[in-house]
Amino acid sequence: MKKYLIYAIIIAGIAGVFYKKVYIPKHTFQVVSAKKGDIKVIVNGVGNVGAENIYKVSALYGGKITNFNFQVGDFVKKGQLIANIDSVDLKDKIEELKANLKVINDNINSTIADKNSAYKQYLYQEEVLRKNTKLYKKRAISELEYKKYKTDRDIAKYKVVSLEEKLKSLKNQIPQIQASIKGLEEKLKRYTLIAPIDGYITKKYLSNYDIVGNNQPLIDIVNQKDVWIDTFIDTRISSDVKIGDKATIKLRSSKNTVDGYVYKINPVNNPVTNEREIFIKFNQVKIPFYLEEQAIVNIKVNNLKDVTKIPAKALSYNNGYGVWVLDGNKVHFKKIKVLVNNSKVIATRDNVSKVVIPNPKKLPLKEGMKIYHD
Repeated sequence: MKKYLIYAIIIAGIAGVFYKKVYIPKHTFQVVSAKKGDIKVIVNGVGNVGAENIYKVSALYGGKITNFNFQVGDFVKKGQLIANIDSVDLKDKIEELKANLKVINDNINSTIADKNSAYKQYLYQEEVLRKNTKLYKKRAISELEYKKYKTDRDIAKYKVVSLEEKLKSLKNQIPQIQASIKGLEEKLKRYTLIAPIDGYITKKYLSNYDIVGNNQPLIDIVNQKDVWIDTFIDTRISSDVKIGDKATIKLRSSKNTVDGYVYKINPVNNPVTNEREIFIKFNQVKIPFYLEEQAIVNIKVNNLKDVTKIPAKALSYNNGYGVWVLDGNKVHFKKIKVLVNNSKVIATRDNVSKVVIPNPKKLPLKEGMKIYHD
């Protein structure tokens, strides 16, 4: 009998130790009180630094690059010379045409002088013929002499007409040559590459004295006002985002955040990832900027007032999202409508008082389960 009593005492001791060291700890959970207050609705995402416009300065015609002395990161002004492309003999052709034009103008002046002289000669021969026609009618001169005067007049007249045709031909050549000169000068301008906009050089494709091909780019220029963050955010949390919403941007290379705003929302969602493309612009771009640098953006969508705030780790799923609430010393699952979940705090307008924080190291919470709490 004494032996059984000893066994009973040992078993009771083990049970007591198990109850205190195992059962109670496994059934003891953290309980927190929900709080009333305001909360900012923040939508966050990860994106990369990009630009709305990237201006490529390209060579329209191929050739050797000269006067090209820029590096990535340099700032250029609109209209600033970027480089020249060696036009080979284009300038010589223009000078040759200008020389031809001068010769033609000299010929025109000479022809005008010849024409004026020929016209005077024609008038003289016309007067001689008029006088000798009267003499011929009076039989004072022979028919042969008369025909000679007439021939002299016709030759003088023909010379005037011939010089007029020559003058027309010379003058017709002028607009053709001028058009050719203008065309070549316009083409020559395209061998001079200038900056189309104020901005920073973000990429350099070639160097001075390299040979560039037709339509091949030399550099990319980005205006700092065009810099943005291109981010993709799940459509389930981005539906309330609208153009103009305030945002903060944290670049990977910086410990600080900068202010920005929602500039553009792509109207077409990605059908594979179910994400919406949202572009965030800076209020003031940090110089220098680095395209493709990773950034985290937080977009302030709304400010909810007088809501119930609960730690996010209290949120559970049991045929719907909800929390375990404490009723006496037992737990019950209560479904709630989550308005905000920022990974630290959730917000709801449902009436919740005390909630139990699930602990994966302890027993799973079940409906009506008796617990102990801190």
